[in-house]
Amino acid sequence: MDVPEIVEEIIDLLLTGLRDSDTIVRWSSAKGIGRITARLTPALSEEVISSILQLFSPGEGDGSWHGGCLALAELARRGLLLPSSFPDVIPVIIKALHYDVRRGPHSIGSHVRDAAAYVCWAFGRAYTNCDMKAVLEQLAPHLLTVACYDREVNCRRAASAAFQENVGRQGTFPHGIDIVNTTDYFALASRSNSYLNVAVSVAQYKKYLYPFADELLCNKITHWEKSLRELAAQALSLLVQYDMDYFGGHALEKLVPCTLSSDLCTRHGATLAAGEVALRLYQLGFTFSTDMQKALSGIVPAIEKARLYRGKGGEIMRSAVSRFISCISIAGISLNEKIKKSLLETLNDNLRHPNAQIQCAAVDALKHFIPTYLVSSGEKIANDIISKYLALLDDPNVAARRGAALALGILPYKFLILKWMPVMNKLCSSCTLEDKPDDPDAEARVNSVRGLISVCETLTAPFDQSSNSGDSVYAYIKDYVMRALFTALDDYAVDNRGDVGSWVREAAMDALERCTFILCRRDIAALRTAPASGHESELSVMEVNSSSSAHQLFDSGIAQDLVAGIAKQAVEKIDKIREIAIKTLQRILYHEEHLIPFIPHRELLEEIIPNSTDLEWAVPTVSYPRLVKLLQVSCYSKSVLSGLVISTGGLQESLKKASTSALVGYLEDSDINTNCEGKSREHLLSCDLLWVLQCYQKCDRVITPTLKTIEALFSKKVFLTREGYSEFYSGLVDSVGSELKGSKDFTKLCAGLSILGYISSQLDGTCTKAFTQLLTFLGHRYPKIRKAAADQVYLVLLQNDDLIPSENMDKAQELLAETCWEGDLEEARRKRSQINKMAGFSVATSLKSENQETRITDARNIVTTDENKSYSSLVDFSGY
Repeated sequence: MDVPEIVEEIIDLLLTGLRDSDTIVRWSSAKGIGRITARLTPALSEEVISSILQLFSPGEGDGSWHGGCLALAELARRGLLLPSSFPDVIPVIIKALHYDVRRGPHSIGSHVRDAAAYVCWAFGRAYTNCDMKAVLEQLAPHLLTVACYDREVNCRRAASAAFQENVGRQGTFPHGIDIVNTTDYFALASRSNSYLNVAVSVAQYKKYLYPFADELLCNKITHWEKSLRELAAQALSLLVQYDMDYFGGHALEKLVPCTLSSDLCTRHGATLAAGEVALRLYQLGFTFSTDMQKALSGIVPAIEKARLYRGKGGEIMRSAVSRFISCISIAGISLNEKIKKSLLETLNDNLRHPNAQIQCAAVDALKHFIPTYLVSSGEKIANDIISKYLALLDDPNVAARRGAALALGILPYKFLILKWMPVMNKLCSSCTLEDKPDDPDAEARVNSVRGLISVCETLTAPFDQSSNSGDSVYAYIKDYVMRALFTALDDYAVDNRGDVGSWVREAAMDALERCTFILCRRDIAALRTAPASGHESELSVMEVNSSSSAHQLFDSGIAQDLVAGIAKQAVEKIDKIREIAIKTLQRILYHEEHLIPFIPHRELLEEIIPNSTDLEWAVPTVSYPRLVKLLQVSCYSKSVLSGLVISTGGLQESLKKASTSALVGYLEDSDINTNCEGKSREHLLSCDLLWVLQCYQKCDRVITPTLKTIEALFSKKVFLTREGYSEFYSGLVDSVGSELKGSKDFTKLCAGLSILGYISSQLDGTCTKAFTQLLTFLGHRYPKIRKAAADQVYLVLLQNDDLIPSENMDKAQELLAETCWEGDLEEARRKRSQINKMAGFSVATSLKSENQETRITDARNIVTTDENKSYSSLVDFSGY
């Protein structure tokens, strides 16, 4: 048959299009080649196939491989790829299924692997069973390898679909249906599920075990992505159960030399995989040969000798080495004394590393290394290790302090019992902000709290709870550890990362809960072993509570402080902390083993916090209406209010709205009974507000939102509708006066002025005192504050006629309205003096303080006389 020359030119253009950089061009070219080849003779079709196969040469790029796979798929789908061509095509398709080329910090090839799976899918649809039997035996292991271990989800699903198509259409395939059910579309969606579950299920068939193992050993543990190498090491260890001799021999022999590879990815993956495989072999009861134990024990010293911690990738190797040491420690690989010392030094170096992940890996390794290799070495080694970690808690390097605190927490009982008091004493002091006032570090305090509670649990675990042994340890936990944890619960440190103290408070809540259970278990065990009169019975809460608390470790005082402290966290501004606090209280109230005794007003707490998982405690509109009910209980109200004002007077509008609404709703709820000598809820709240103002003097973190809360309550007519608040007004005026004196906080000043204005408007004996203070701010150094004070004074005069004689009232209001209070400071103070005279107040005191302030200001700025200087200072301070 004569083929026009133009057809050859067109085919040449289409073959060139298969190399194009755009996917749509390659796809269109593949379609065109399929259509044209369908009209050619078999001989000419073979020539087209030969030209396509040339696209798979090593020198071609990923675009050519992708275009070639698409073209082969089109030919196969149309039945144009004859079975006689399979010997040439199948090896190419197998290579394409594993195509992955490294490009810098990443790799390319997912589109090629996807197209190769499409070719395999097309094979299943176009050929008979007798044609495909031999081909499927070659392709099936590779398809399943891609389906289970490919990095990209679309490639895993494509390979699974191709395998399913071939199983469904070709029929007799060993275990085909079972594997298709395992490797379904949804099971392969998660990479970790594919590696750790799906692949393990498929690997039970011997035909696929060794291809899977080879894929992990040769490609995946050397992959460029760190997380995939870690996943591959775990996946490899899960395959050990099917052939321990293979993995204990061939696999480890291949991995050990790779730990010293010059390529970072290879040595990192090999180190992880060697540790995981060794650990799994031990768990399955495999006996290591002497040579293999020697090879495994020499990996870490060899890595250190090659200085592979230095330069790029040093941090990755440190983490991998720590995990490897952890694995061989659990497996009990025999080590000589020199290697033991070397590994301990390695882990101690990793403890000092600033990377938190490396520190945690080192701590986890020490947790297994010390009991396995050092407990039997004698007290001298134990004392040296403890002394070293205690010294590191005072190290100027914050990373060393963080690591040492965690390391002390994982020491075994036989170590801690030798020097338990210095350890606990040092950790208690390290939990607080006062420990390093010149160099505070939140992470070090968090780790100290975690280490402290771990030490407590380690020291109390071996004791027989019915014996009297360890009484001094329990007494120390009650008297010192609980006190340190309550101090940590009040950590509100802030740095450039925000409220870092919340990390410490979160750890402290967890530690307080665990300490509570420690003390209660001891108390209940002591009660159960006491001489019983009559018959034995199950101890109830009433029996525990009725017992004399004089001999109780967990007494009513600790119970009250515990609930009050955690309840305070449950009403503050951070959603996560609120949720953690409420769930902590929930576990304390409804503990499964035994009820925690001595909790005041347990019934009310159980009503507020039910034993249910349906409530979303992090949502403010859910939690605040319930928790404000604790304000009716005097033993909790002060702590709860000191946390609640942070939310009601905070900056977050939605949180402020929800918490304020809940507080006002609580005050208006007539169903809530205060049970406190008939005093109203408003009266109790006013007393608690004064307590907060006095307790947190000059602490702007609490005082400013408290003043804003009081201002918001005044705006809703709370404390203004009844008589009998003279004591509250007087205390409030005194507190506001002391807080505003010398303050530069614009928000605080405005809230204070507003409060003074509300009190001055009341026909009460305190109004004159508040009005006098309000007038002093007419001469404030900040123009905006002078203007705000003038506005408040004007509003006060409109509402209260008794403050200024009636003959001077109009003149005073006119003077307030016409004066430019944001202008010259001296002019403002002269006008203020005139208003003072109209009101009949003495101005000597205020003038004396202002003259002193003026002299200080003049000493700072002798040259400048710019009237806007104070305003610019205010703007700078406010951050606008």
